[in-house]
Amino acid sequence: MEKEVDARGLLCPEPVLLTKQVLDAVPGGIVKVLVSNAAARENVSRLAENRGWRVEVSRQNEDFLLVLQK
Repeated sequence: MEKEVDARGLLCPEPVLLTKQVLDAVPGGIVKVLVSNAAARENVSRLAENRGWRVEVSRQNEDFLLVLQK
């Protein structure tokens, strides 16, 4: 199962809250999260890692793509 969260342009805690909703709803799979600032990248990564998800981060132009896998 693959889900996507587009949190570009949102300030914390909104990206974390959107990601949390998806992680609460799925037991595993792949969740792709787009964020537009470093603070959101770090906070979403921390949330996912604390819940046992593996996090891969890459740049997409001006944004960050976080691929969460479990």
